[in-house]
Amino acid sequence: MTRVSAPETRVLVSGATGRMGRRVIEEAAARDDVRVVAGVSRDLSGEISGIPVEPAGEFGVVLAEYDPDVLVDFSVPEASREFVADCAEANVACVVGTTGFEADEFAEDEFAEGGEAALREASEQVPVLHASNFSRGIQALLRAVEGAVRDLPGYDVEITESHHRHKRDAPSGTANAILDRIESAGEFGGRVHGREGESLRESGEIGVHARRAGGIRGEHELLLANEHEELRLTHRAGSRAVFADGALDAAVWLAGRGAGRYDFSEVVAE
Repeated sequence: MTRVSAPETRVLVSGATGRMGRRVIEEAAARDDVRVVAGVSRDLSGEISGIPVEPAGEFGVVLAEYDPDVLVDFSVPEASREFVADCAEANVACVVGTTGFEADEFAEDEFAEGGEAALREASEQVPVLHASNFSRGIQALLRAVEGAVRDLPGYDVEITESHHRHKRDAPSGTANAILDRIESAGEFGGRVHGREGESLRESGEIGVHARRAGGIRGEHELLLANEHEELRLTHRAGSRAVFADGALDAAVWLAGRGAGRYDFSEVVAE
């Protein structure tokens, strides 16, 4: 039987003029399984690497004109909510890499206001994959975190993350994902963000430290220690290409799937 090649996945990039949006467009140009048909930006219109960039305020028109299979979104929460809602109406799948949401966008809370349930609502109509990090190395780290915490009960736990000076949210979305894994694997008394003063460290607390400086692309370190030993698990991103390629992998994987909520770990697993 003749094997028919799968068509290119048609991608629309929101936040196209940002650091990640630009990198997604650049990385897509080197692949044969995906094609960026256009970008949208609230800052300018024109072209990036030959790809048309349209005003974000005309997002609905852009969807109709370029007919993408998947939106890859690296924008800001307030814009992302509107984009995924429009995509749900247009039957366009959504890969969302935007971080900094005020609450769980998939929350079932009936009192959620201000679009906080936007991703959940969109996932009832189209496939939606939201990830704070599209690195395969981070997926491996998340699995390792759970095992380490389970194997080292009673150890002090600290997490430190570092990013470029322009990152808005702190702790990072990835740090929060690591913290969720830590808390699911052991019994802890809560998170302490930074320290000052003279109080002693309390048993069971998780120390959380966020640093913002220069052009750091992303570094996360988990420290587990007792009186006699310490274990450090560290991930450093050398290039934004890691995240851009992961987002494009997710877009290709998500295209054509049924409505629902998906996780980047599913993409990595396949």
